[in-house]
Amino acid sequence: MLVRQTGELERSRDRGSANRRTGSKSHRALPESLLQGLQPTVCPACLFASGAAPGRRPGGEVFPQGRPAAQPRVRGGLDAPDLAPQPLTPGGGEVWLLSGSAPGHWTADRPAAAAAGAMPVGGLLPLFSSPAGGGLGGGLGGGLGCGSSRKGSGPAAFRLTEKFVLLLVFSAFITLCFGAIFFLPDSSKLLSGVLFHSNPALQPAADHKLGSGARAEDAAEGRARRREEGAPGDLAAALEDNLARIRENHERALREAKETLQKLPEEIQRDILLEKEKVAQDQLRDKAPFRGLPRVEFVPPIGVENREPADPAICEKRAKIKEMMKHAWNNYKHYAWGLNELKPISKEGHSSSLFGNIKGATIVDALDTLFIMEMKNEFQEAKAWIEKNLDFNVNAEISVFEVNIRFVGGLLSAYYLSGEEIFLKKAVELGIKLLPAFHTPSGIPWALLNMKSGIGRNWPWASGGSSILAEFGTLHLEFMHLSHLSGNPIFAEKVMNIRKVLNKLEKPEGLYPNYLNPSSGQWGQHHVSVGGLGDSFYEYLLKAWLMSDKTDLEAKKMYFDAVQAIETHLIRKSSGGLTYIAEWKGGLLEHKMGHLTCFAGGMFALGADGAPKGLAQHYLELGAEIARTCHESYNRTFMKLGPEAFRFDGGVEAIATRQNEKYYILRPEVVETYMYMWRLTHDPKYRKWAWEAVEALENHCKVNGGYSGLRDVYLLRESYDDVQQSFFLAETLKYLYLIFSDDDLLPLEHWIFNTEAHLLPIIRTDKKEAELKEK
Repeated sequence: MLVRQTGELERSRDRGSANRRTGSKSHRALPESLLQGLQPTVCPACLFASGAAPGRRPGGEVFPQGRPAAQPRVRGGLDAPDLAPQPLTPGGGEVWLLSGSAPGHWTADRPAAAAAGAMPVGGLLPLFSSPAGGGLGGGLGGGLGCGSSRKGSGPAAFRLTEKFVLLLVFSAFITLCFGAIFFLPDSSKLLSGVLFHSNPALQPAADHKLGSGARAEDAAEGRARRREEGAPGDLAAALEDNLARIRENHERALREAKETLQKLPEEIQRDILLEKEKVAQDQLRDKAPFRGLPRVEFVPPIGVENREPADPAICEKRAKIKEMMKHAWNNYKHYAWGLNELKPISKEGHSSSLFGNIKGATIVDALDTLFIMEMKNEFQEAKAWIEKNLDFNVNAEISVFEVNIRFVGGLLSAYYLSGEEIFLKKAVELGIKLLPAFHTPSGIPWALLNMKSGIGRNWPWASGGSSILAEFGTLHLEFMHLSHLSGNPIFAEKVMNIRKVLNKLEKPEGLYPNYLNPSSGQWGQHHVSVGGLGDSFYEYLLKAWLMSDKTDLEAKKMYFDAVQAIETHLIRKSSGGLTYIAEWKGGLLEHKMGHLTCFAGGMFALGADGAPKGLAQHYLELGAEIARTCHESYNRTFMKLGPEAFRFDGGVEAIATRQNEKYYILRPEVVETYMYMWRLTHDPKYRKWAWEAVEALENHCKVNGGYSGLRDVYLLRESYDDVQQSFFLAETLKYLYLIFSDDDLLPLEHWIFNTEAHLLPIIRTDKKEAELKEK
């Protein structure tokens, strides 16, 4: 027999119920050969429950009819025939399914075959087995058991392998859902509002403004009351708050849509024409500076006299750094002159897409370093190339941020140091070329701009087409100087508008997210970093205040408010006593610090003098702690050069744990902090650490064709990336040179450095009005 009886007779009633739902009068039968020994035992109770005459008497004699009477099939409204016999177990045991079936009619008139007990040719496969006859291990919610609405057996039922595949697919789906929560755009709002409500950093600000309507006001009152009661981590409160925000945004969108729909077609057309006219006026106004530059009296720079240090040892070290500059410059000139950068291993030019078709990035980036180091012949060679070859009329897409800090900054710096008019002319010309990037609904500039068409866009990976904080926030210094030198206020107006947009926005926990949508003027993902994507925004707030002769009080307030939030939510201390700045992603801290973040040590120290009362020494010490942490990231590698990022989790401190974070591309941020700390404290350890960096560069990055970055600073042997970055000449070597120079060379009281280490003088103004405002 095909059925192994392992249960009680009563359980066959359940089988009868299933048989009633799945039976059909049009069963296709097996051929004669497959019916040898294949006769199902049918429970009388099952047949009785089905309303059919049993095929056998209790004694086993077969009725003439031979099988149960047919029942109408009503599942899904389809009268489809079953394609296989439905053997039932009287005791609720193991059911077997034919692996192969053949056409014909299933009949019960073959007692000989039943007595023979022969095995069918098609073979049998176990479908499911349970002590109680439940499907799929007792039934997944009863969904696959014999007592469910699904057939309990037959080819439509799931085999064991099919069940495993379904379970695997279901597991993959769940994994995908959780992955989407973390990585899809704007997922941080879900994280911060629902999943991670217990973190105090995720709670909404107390003065969060809701939209109109009684329900929104009630929600606001309830949230305020719960804060007063000291229960910010309550699940229900967090969910209610998140729903209230969603409701507010939804109601606002509906109101705006309703207002638009209520307008007459003529009004809509008029609004469109007015918007077009406004854009056209902006474009015409952007071209206004082409009429010519006003006469600008050149003011001789202060503190550019380059005297030899009194200490012979320091003098020798400074001379060594100048030799490094000569080696880098001469190889660039020999192998890649006029191109953007040098490939020192291949000994050929290298052009990054960041600059489009603009050429000469290394030439412009190195101008002020050449001037400071008194490499006069090289400076004149660079000037001659710029006069003849530097062309911004290119049909290519460029990075507004990179072109601004390297080209505009480099040209302005060269003008302020040398007084050569060509540098000023080129800087203003390029500034005008960048103005179309600001043609967005909010005035927040695009990241990428086609220099010929004036069409801009953002990086496709940046949170749904958002602009990046460190990019649109790192235009202020250069654009203020463009207005100062050209006499045209448009440059200053563009960057001051960025401040207006930022000051209107609510900051999560006082922090500035890395992404801002230029169309809506709203934040993108709530990711916060003082390293990549965020770093120089904070630097430029501080330096805008310093560059204004400390009259830009708005910049000062924005800077110190941001630093306070950073210290509260991002700065942590490891178990080993190292202070680091983590990254904030939707309220969750990632205990990682990038090489780019290491500039912050110098920033904290530089701003200490203007800190709120009683905090000046604190910020100076904080800068020293960050400098120590970044030095440790260098000291814990084999090459004694720091990785791109290092972590403080999993039992490691200040060490890169991922392969894609172990490279070093001649970055300057660590020696930048050494320079500021040396100038402000004169602690000899900063010169010692700087010289360690010089030796590491000479030992591991210097090659015959220049200086190359490294793919892995933890390896015993060098693996070169074959790029001599332009910022190596503009920043890294300049900061090292200044560390071993006297303080009267480019004194900080008269100069600031843009984020590419290009020099910009402090703009002296009447400070009386500013002092009155501050009081």
